[in-house]
Amino acid sequence: MADTLAPIDRAKFSAARCAAEMVEDGMKLGLGTGSTAAWLVRCLAERVREEGLKLTCVPTSARTAALARDLGLRVVALEEAGWLDLTIDGADEFDADLTLIKGGGGALLQEKIVATASDRMLVITDATKEVRALGAFALPVEVIPFGWQASRMLIEELLGALDVMGTKASLRMNGERPFVTDEGNHILDLALGRIGNPRQLSLALNQVPGVVENGLFIDVCDGVIIGHADGRVLIRDALAGTEKEERILFEDTDNIFRDI
Repeated sequence: MADTLAPIDRAKFSAARCAAEMVEDGMKLGLGTGSTAAWLVRCLAERVREEGLKLTCVPTSARTAALARDLGLRVVALEEAGWLDLTIDGADEFDADLTLIKGGGGALLQEKIVATASDRMLVITDATKEVRALGAFALPVEVIPFGWQASRMLIEELLGALDVMGTKASLRMNGERPFVTDEGNHILDLALGRIGNPRQLSLALNQVPGVVENGLFIDVCDGVIIGHADGRVLIRDALAGTEKEERILFEDTDNIFRDI
């Protein structure tokens, strides 16, 4: 079944499987949101079934929570779990400093809260997400519904004075209606082209009235696992300053792929 997957899905699966193998019995885990994180949930569920691992999982979205419960993982709220050992999540972009853009799936607020309530954050991704400079992927900014138009105007005015290439902010839609996050907010997607100073931009955006949080994750990610379609994974550890390559074998994966 793995052979029928598109190369991008094989790459995501490789990263997710590698990360799942790093999880230890008894851990309290933050589970990310998105397509790569969904592979992680499946891989973790397989380990729980086959090895009897005892895990406590805190999802970062209703979608992830539903998938994890369906596959038999123990899901609790962050308030119940307390401090987490590890959060594993995907990213829309990351650079050499492991600064991230996240929020393409609309869960950036919970993702940032859970990641920063963990001893470590590990990003699982494919090679297409690594960039020299952030900004090709639109930067999500979560705003409250009240006065979102004013927030958008203030953001676009602010961007004109910062080191970015574009200043357009668009309301994310879900069909004919605005997209609504799990917290009941909207998302503005900023078409910036290039972000010259992510730290300055993040601080400035969070000062705009109506902004809840932005999708720049700075000094949060401790390592990244980059998957490839042939099963190769590159493991980059920011804390240790190391990089190594391993290989994931596409064997005994019927349990993973049976519902795909």
